[in-house]
Amino acid sequence: MEKEKMGSKTKFQTTPSAIKTFVDSEFELVSFNLCPYVQRSVIVLEEKNIAYKRIDIDLSSKPDWFQKISPLGKVPLLKSNQGVLFESAIICEYLDEITENTIHPTDSFEKARHRSWIEFGSSILAGIAGFYSARDCDSFYEKRDILSNKFEQLEQQLSTTTFFASDSFMLIDAVYGPIFRYFDVLQKFLDFDFFATTPKVSAYRKNLMNRPSVRQAVSSNYHELLIAYLIKKETYLSSLMQKQAA
Repeated sequence: MEKEKMGSKTKFQTTPSAIKTFVDSEFELVSFNLCPYVQRSVIVLEEKNIAYKRIDIDLSSKPDWFQKISPLGKVPLLKSNQGVLFESAIICEYLDEITENTIHPTDSFEKARHRSWIEFGSSILAGIAGFYSARDCDSFYEKRDILSNKFEQLEQQLSTTTFFASDSFMLIDAVYGPIFRYFDVLQKFLDFDFFATTPKVSAYRKNLMNRPSVRQAVSSNYHELLIAYLIKKETYLSSLMQKQAA
């Protein structure tokens, strides 16, 4: 990286030598086939046109080599000739910083705002997990309402642009693509629509699910794998799914 002075601000640019080092290196993304945080990293890799090798592991039986290099025991991990990175937000920003044509805001406040709503996206993922893990009817609908409220909050942040903040795909959009993917499966088994009162969120969801990088972030049998995973959980949702399958 090199600095370029612009008035009172310092702008960071990626040097040609840094780009060459990056391009010549080999990246491996250690992942799990259903993990939405892995999908974030894959989407950024695809958007930035970065060559990588993906290695899926079974999180219920973690390999010894994985446990030795993963301090938190979670995916994704990004392995390179420089070492190992963990945590999807760190991985995504790193990949953006070492390549040209940033997909993160350059304005300090706007970048911080995006980071805030990236964290909000993580809270939606936690809400989704709470929803599909609910054991009884009352908690199921309680979790539904919590999740619906989050989409109401997101609705207030969106405008008429194609994506979160503009018509250009940005790093934050890599966070929301995996969120909306869940509902391609969930809505098949529900008698209510999470997005009935959030038209801007609905449009954002549609635009993201049509994005090639988002579509390519999972395997062709993702829906089948997710359905099997949800049914095995023996929750209120799994009972609804089994009734429809009967």
